[in-house]
Amino acid sequence: MVKSLALQAELTQEFGICVFDVTLDCEDGAPVGGESDHANMVADLATKAFNASKNVALSAWPRIAVRVHAVDHPAFTSDVETIVGKAGASLCHVMVPKVESVDDIDCAAAALDSALQRSVMPVCLPIHVLIESPLAVQNVAAIAAHPRVQSLSFGLMDFVSAHGGAIPSSAMGLNTAGSDGMLDQFSHPLVVRAKLDIAAACHAYGKVPSHCVVTEFKNPLAVQAAALQAGRTLGFTRMWSIHPDQIRPILSAFAPAEQDVAQASRIICLAHASDWAPISVDGVLHDRASFRYFWQVLERAHRTAKLSLHDPAQLFFAQSVQ
Repeated sequence: MVKSLALQAELTQEFGICVFDVTLDCEDGAPVGGESDHANMVADLATKAFNASKNVALSAWPRIAVRVHAVDHPAFTSDVETIVGKAGASLCHVMVPKVESVDDIDCAAAALDSALQRSVMPVCLPIHVLIESPLAVQNVAAIAAHPRVQSLSFGLMDFVSAHGGAIPSSAMGLNTAGSDGMLDQFSHPLVVRAKLDIAAACHAYGKVPSHCVVTEFKNPLAVQAAALQAGRTLGFTRMWSIHPDQIRPILSAFAPAEQDVAQASRIICLAHASDWAPISVDGVLHDRASFRYFWQVLERAHRTAKLSLHDPAQLFFAQSVQ
């Protein structure tokens, strides 16, 4: 966790923007019986990392989150009371795993709000949820529609495990060897359907779909290929990493191509100069429908530090760090 926070600060300095979140984990990170001590450690780490950023000339605040235990776990309440109560102002969101219904979101939101009120913090923390079971996929649209939910992530390994052996273990990984007949996470129908349902629900309600991990972390080409497929084929706009070496390949895969950024910048700047009236660019008509698309290209370029500091479209992203 310490190394991840240090790497986030390093890449923020390099790119001039915070290009990835760090999620401090309580669910899988805490040893059984040591949940309370782990929660206190996470709260201290988040607070120290956030406060340290105030003393460094960073161009963007760090994005630090925490994954607490599931709402039906005995440690959930104490996780929230400890971490949100002590470090709520340092967090960008709280991730809740094993969410299966809107009731789970309501329960989590009430616990977060109660902890924040007791700490006298005027903050409303967004909730990120992990979709990890067949029932969660059945309810994914209602979950995505909840106003406190900001992002949905797919929990691949738990999803496969929830099928009682009906999905082979190969679906937890990648078919990097190209083996005939091997169903991996991009070819098993149940897994692919779950990913598509999550992405579609997120786009329907304006939430962020975040793709699951790739466990083959020693193969950067496989990581980048998986990220490309997640973004270009399945509609995800973010992706989890489990190792520092995965971050740059993922950023590269989700960043728009240089020529796409140049085209988007040209069209949006011309549209802005024309007060968003229809325009012709290279003999092609563009109006507000295509403007929205090219604006989204610029947003992705900005988030992934692919928009040059000298690009005229930077004027749309000019802001001061508070």
